[in-house]
Amino acid sequence: MSLPALGRLLVLTDRRSCTRPLPDVVRAAVDGGARAVVLREKDLPVDERARLAERLRAVLGDARLVLAGTLLRATACGGRPVDEALHLSAADAVPEPRPVLLGRSCHDAADLAAAGDCDWVTLSPVWLSSSKPGHGPALGVPALAGLLRGAPPAYALGGVDGPARARAARRGGAAGVAVMGAVMRAEHPDRVVAALLAGLDEAA
Repeated sequence: MSLPALGRLLVLTDRRSCTRPLPDVVRAAVDGGARAVVLREKDLPVDERARLAERLRAVLGDARLVLAGTLLRATACGGRPVDEALHLSAADAVPEPRPVLLGRSCHDAADLAAAGDCDWVTLSPVWLSSSKPGHGPALGVPALAGLLRGAPPAYALGGVDGPARARAARRGGAAGVAVMGAVMRAEHPDRVVAALLAGLDEAA
């Protein structure tokens, strides 16, 4: 898979951070230019999560929904095949059969070395994040290029709160950025996404 299949920016969901319904936030993010949304919400029962996945698909247009952590079997969505894109945690085993598109969360060189069978990875935390306080230490931009050498295309995650950090991550070797809190908590998620994409453009 080439990275443009997901675009240069991944939006990760967190319904608890939203000030309005999650589908509304996702729709705004797509309006701002997001091409892929990772559905987290791992605490939900599978049927509830499947229904939420369907609600998000209804607002995504041509953008892609990626499931985080666990597959939603077709029976959970009325027989529709829903397992085409999956994002695993660092410790998750690759399911069989392998989804068409597969990503993995990575935090260090060992994680990246184990992710060679993936189409993309996220690397975090590049900066400390208010969404996950205490999750660190921050890797920092200088470490990115060395860590990412030979790795699958990588999205920098953690503390990406504006175009300056998106630009820095891209210049540090990331193929794109992954964002949760900055979009989920935003009054205007479309503007946040557009600004982050502009920062990535400036670094090209």
